[in-house]
Amino acid sequence: MPLSSASLAPLLIISALALAATVTAEASRAETLVPTQLRSETRATMQACRGDYSRLCSNVSPGGGRILACLQSHASELSASCAQALPRAQARRDSAAGATPK
Repeated sequence: MPLSSASLAPLLIISALALAATVTAEASRAETLVPTQLRSETRATMQACRGDYSRLCSNVSPGGGRILACLQSHASELSASCAQALPRAQARRDSAAGATPK
């Protein structure tokens, strides 16, 4: 007996929901991986610049890139490890700003 369009409708809906769930799960997994990597890289930058921050920018409130800007404004006074880490931190900040929906 051939299937009518009325009997196919529930199957199509179930198939569409299954596809949507799969796509959502994959997107969620990708979003989880990116922040984990960013956190790790940010932690490494913080360790490299901790002493410079304490010495040069301890009066700066965190948020909005203010600490990064302060450290960059003292570029000639930074330790070698912090000076090497800052360009990567700025690149991460720029790419994250570009990825944010406007």
